[in-house]
Amino acid sequence: MKSQSSQTVTYPALPELTIRGMVLGALITVIFTASNVYLGLKVGLTFSSSIPAAVISMAILRMFKHSNILENNMVQTQASAAGTLSAIIFILPGLLMLGYWQGFPFWETLVLCACGGSLGVLFTIPLRRAMVVNSDLPYPEGRAAAEILKVGNDLRQAKESSTDTAKTETGMKDILGGTALAGFTSLCANGFHIFSAELNHWVMLGKTSVTQLPMGFSMALLGAGYLIGIASGIAILVGTLLAWAVFVPYLTSILSPADGQTAAAFANAVWAQKVRFIGAGCIGIAAVWTLIRLAKPVIDGIKMSIYAIRDNDTAEKKALHHTDIDMSPKSVGLVFLAILIGLFGTFYSFVSGAGLPFSVSLIYIVVGILIAILMGFFVAAACGYMAGLIGTSASPISGIGILGILISSLVVLAISSSFGVFATPEGTKFATALAIFITSVIVSIASISNDNLQDLKTGHLVGATPWKQQVALILGSIIGAFAIAPVLNLLYQAYGFTGAMPRAGMDASQALSAPQATLMTTIAQGIFSSSLDWNYILLGIGVGIVAIILDLILTKTTKSLTLPPLAVGMGIYLPPTLEIPLVIGSVMGYFVHRYLKRRAALRSPGHEEEDVEACSHRGVLFASGLIVGESLMGVIIAMLIVVSVTSGGSENPLALVGKDFKSVADILGLIMFIVSIVLLVRHIITTKFTPQNTNK
Repeated sequence: MKSQSSQTVTYPALPELTIRGMVLGALITVIFTASNVYLGLKVGLTFSSSIPAAVISMAILRMFKHSNILENNMVQTQASAAGTLSAIIFILPGLLMLGYWQGFPFWETLVLCACGGSLGVLFTIPLRRAMVVNSDLPYPEGRAAAEILKVGNDLRQAKESSTDTAKTETGMKDILGGTALAGFTSLCANGFHIFSAELNHWVMLGKTSVTQLPMGFSMALLGAGYLIGIASGIAILVGTLLAWAVFVPYLTSILSPADGQTAAAFANAVWAQKVRFIGAGCIGIAAVWTLIRLAKPVIDGIKMSIYAIRDNDTAEKKALHHTDIDMSPKSVGLVFLAILIGLFGTFYSFVSGAGLPFSVSLIYIVVGILIAILMGFFVAAACGYMAGLIGTSASPISGIGILGILISSLVVLAISSSFGVFATPEGTKFATALAIFITSVIVSIASISNDNLQDLKTGHLVGATPWKQQVALILGSIIGAFAIAPVLNLLYQAYGFTGAMPRAGMDASQALSAPQATLMTTIAQGIFSSSLDWNYILLGIGVGIVAIILDLILTKTTKSLTLPPLAVGMGIYLPPTLEIPLVIGSVMGYFVHRYLKRRAALRSPGHEEEDVEACSHRGVLFASGLIVGESLMGVIIAMLIVVSVTSGGSENPLALVGKDFKSVADILGLIMFIVSIVLLVRHIITTKFTPQNTNK
């Protein structure tokens, strides 16, 4: 089943980039960025900021006269940078773990994040037409944000004009129903802890072979699964089965656990340290293939952009293209030049401390910037595609980071070997640190591009002006970058990182583990010491090639069944408890849609498509509400945790039960998840329809 596409609405020319909107967006960006960085390192919790920002924007701006849907959209676009730029925590702390930095220099960190984020925006400009306008990628979070903005706007306009609000109130009730259900479930699971957020049953397949039967209970991912469609869901399931029914059982049967290590801990370690590299390899080759397939539509999109910009002088052209105009080539060129200057300055500041000859330092700087830019465009396309497939929240940015650290390390290795840098331990440390520094730019690009196309999808559905959204996200990247270094330094001074404590005598048990940064630092060190095992990455590349071939065969021989190779790689790489709700939602959506088509043929002859669309639209609204509810509750719980932890309190301030309640919480979580599925299905199939009114 193809995902049901939301209808694009074009509103008349309305104020979009307003002063009040940018100020509000800036405040939300700083607060959410600080919270995400803090929580991501302290308690392993982050939240997507786009949808909460849209809800907050509507609540605040409705108090002002003449606020509108496009202004609200710009606020959420700007603030969405907060939820994504914080992905820098996946790599940057590695410089402290390595001992190269003793803290996070404010200006170097600020410029690095701002330039990387801005590049992520620029690199997605030529991808917009190919991947947003002329693509059937579902973009679940982008569609959810658009539905929220449209229903809120329609309800406000109906009340202001004193017209019948029954239709729009019905749509709002659909969203609020999903929001209440997901919010309640998330509060009970992640706040009170009386429901489990996931369930794992470990299975021994022999004396040492281990696997698990995983189950996640995320309402947001269930809703996203309903929106992504069956093809992506099945591909993710294939990847999950490869990981946990093939690779993990086999590797646990031939490897030996550490002394005293439980079977579950052993299997998890094998997956994290071995199998995820297979997933990263599969993602890498699938991303290359995706970029090749996108080459022609991207080039066509660039030509169309230039044509639209050149010919938008007349009123007719402006009216035709106001929702289809990207930043002008001149503006892109000026921003790109500013980014190059910023990158050169921060790279020079970083490299100059190594005490190398100026000519060698200049080579490192130029090559480092080139690698960041070239690799950045590659990951921008890959991340944009992944976000389109399954959404921003579940997109494996850390997997892209692994590819980035591999490429950066290999290039730095080649240069350093030529100049004898590895002759001293300090030289080896510098080379490792430079690879991490380059990858930090790549991760910033990846995180913003992962988010930007989702925002552009929202804008496309509500009739926003693309270039204004692109400007808003650049502002969000720059403003959010101001918050990153202070928060990272606060955390470092308060807790330290594993293997990098700021003061003697600190409690090492309280240190922040930053597992992704630890992994990428270990990869870089493994490359420079020639101890990295490439076999798993090469195996992943082989799996990706097989997936590409199968996808091509299915595309040619069937009309509806495909196997997106990137989704297969994500199925191997992502935690299975994240994937199962996505798969369940997509399979549920497929069978519900088939039932709706059969029923429509009987109850609405001659109006089958309208009947199915009316039912499906209510499903989209309710599923969007599930994403909204979990996102909003995630923000609320995150803020409470920040307040509690910073005041010396518990990391679980709302918890009503202890760990001994887990077995009961598992049962309650499973029951609530099943009930939620039933409620979603019932909400869709009980939609009434008459040919005279297709919206009820």
